[in-house]
Amino acid sequence: MGLGIREAVVVRQFIEGDSVAQLTCLLHRAYSTHAAEGRVFFASYQSVEDTAYRLGKGECWLALWAGELVGTVTVAAPYGVPEGYPAPSGAGAFWQLAVDPEWRAVGLGQLLLDLAEERIGALGASQVVIDTSAEAAELVGWYRRRGYVPVGSWWWGVTNYESVVLMKELSPAVRGFGASS
Repeated sequence: MGLGIREAVVVRQFIEGDSVAQLTCLLHRAYSTHAAEGRVFFASYQSVEDTAYRLGKGECWLALWAGELVGTVTVAAPYGVPEGYPAPSGAGAFWQLAVDPEWRAVGLGQLLLDLAEERIGALGASQVVIDTSAEAAELVGWYRRRGYVPVGSWWWGVTNYESVVLMKELSPAVRGFGASS
């Protein structure tokens, strides 16, 4: 690639005219490895209508390289959770974090995670929560190395696994306090 990932990729919000079908295809590709290993993440099979619904629940961000969709994340703060979900009131969350399989291991996932945390902080949350398959040891480890700690578990009706709920306290700089303009 030559350039660093932050210089090579354009990251912007999803706008009217962007393709929900393309976004859905990216999600299917990105989560296909999990599905092949028996962990059926909703993003591995959701419909175009499901994708539109889910991106409408927050800010959807796209990562583009030469005009091609290579990554995405959707964020919200506060995050409306079902009763009993182990997250503090007012916490932010992100979902549909996806990187095209051809773009793995170049830092794009970290770029999108940084963006998610920055946006959640800018939206006023001091904590961020995420849940993922408790069986996805590599993914849970990735989040833990980035400061997330397990705070509980949850079963979603659209997956075939128990989720581990992970939380991270956002630093004041990420929340916009003390950051230079």
